[in-house]
Amino acid sequence: MHKQFFRIGLSLLVTFWLGFCSFCQPVLALTEEQKLVTEVWRIVNHTYIDGTFNHQNWSALRKKTLEKPLNDSPAAYAAIQTMLRSLDDPFTRFLDREQYRSLQVNTSGELMGVGLQIALNSETGKLEVVSPIAGSPAEKAGMKPHDHILKIEGFSTEKLTLDEAAAKMRGPIGSSVTLLIERDGGQKEIQIVRDRIALNPVVAELHSSPQGMPFGYIRLTQFNANASAELARAISSLEKKGADAYILDLRNNPGGLLQAGIEIARLWLDSGTVVYTVNRQGIQGSFDAFGPSLTKDPLVVLVNQGTASASEILAGALQDNNRASLVGETTFGKGLIQSLFELSDGSGLAVTIAKYETPNHRDINKLGIHPDKVIPSVNINRQQIGTEADLQYQAAVEILAKNLVVGST
Repeated sequence: MHKQFFRIGLSLLVTFWLGFCSFCQPVLALTEEQKLVTEVWRIVNHTYIDGTFNHQNWSALRKKTLEKPLNDSPAAYAAIQTMLRSLDDPFTRFLDREQYRSLQVNTSGELMGVGLQIALNSETGKLEVVSPIAGSPAEKAGMKPHDHILKIEGFSTEKLTLDEAAAKMRGPIGSSVTLLIERDGGQKEIQIVRDRIALNPVVAELHSSPQGMPFGYIRLTQFNANASAELARAISSLEKKGADAYILDLRNNPGGLLQAGIEIARLWLDSGTVVYTVNRQGIQGSFDAFGPSLTKDPLVVLVNQGTASASEILAGALQDNNRASLVGETTFGKGLIQSLFELSDGSGLAVTIAKYETPNHRDINKLGIHPDKVIPSVNINRQQIGTEADLQYQAAVEILAKNLVVGST
């Protein structure tokens, strides 16, 4: 009886197991290429600013992507790029190993090429110059903010990603590249000779106004890893030399590291909010100044159409906290924050994770920051920056002189 009960129980157990497994699907191990696609999908899924993923089913897109054959790394990279393009965000992009290393170098010290900061215009889709790096071959050749690059060496940029366009402009030192650009409704070709580009972000000089007022003139060209420390040294040096006021020149500064922009704002502010960040949940994080500032002397900030990203964070913080007057033109208008992720095979992923707002909760993306005093740019060469030929600079000097007269009164 006991043995019969045991046989019946075992039979039922086997029947249940077989019945259950009839609904099972075989679980296949993912290939290395599929794992990389899944890795990218998960990062975007957890961090991307838009929770609707451009109004599409992000999970279904992953399944669809993995159904296609991915036999090697190029196939996986192509699948990832197709997946990311569906977000319609030029700043969220895949970087192969070379592109990833190049971006790391760009924010940390030195690079080789033409020296252009570029972006895809979200409205026109055209490849657009944010700013040429100060002293770079691109600046010497006459490239300007908001130039549209139509062709690189005769190759149309219409369907190129940012990184593909950058790769086509890179090359050995001494070699040249020809760009067809669109400016003010017309087209022209510009030839640029590639060179090594030193990313020394700070130029500091002691100037004097016509009234004999000594002031510090500081030009900041990029927010790289060294920017905050270099700027702090420049302010301390100028203070010892007797500077009574400052002009901070952010013209044609395309930005860089968010943290560098925050740290530099803190050099000028005793207290107050520097910037708010807003993620896809709408949660606001804030970065504040905690003082003391390195100087309380009057400050004027120069901005133009090439002032972008971290430069706009700094300009907005100083303007909203009434620490500085802004002179020049409305800034570029890039108010999105990207985070960089290293992937398991050494490639990289840049993802838009948040947007930022100024201390007065201004959203400047695509709008820019409007200066307190509008002075249009004039065509001057590099040697004329910060001289009598520089009308924006001259307007800043006049404001400083008036502020010091009012202060002394």
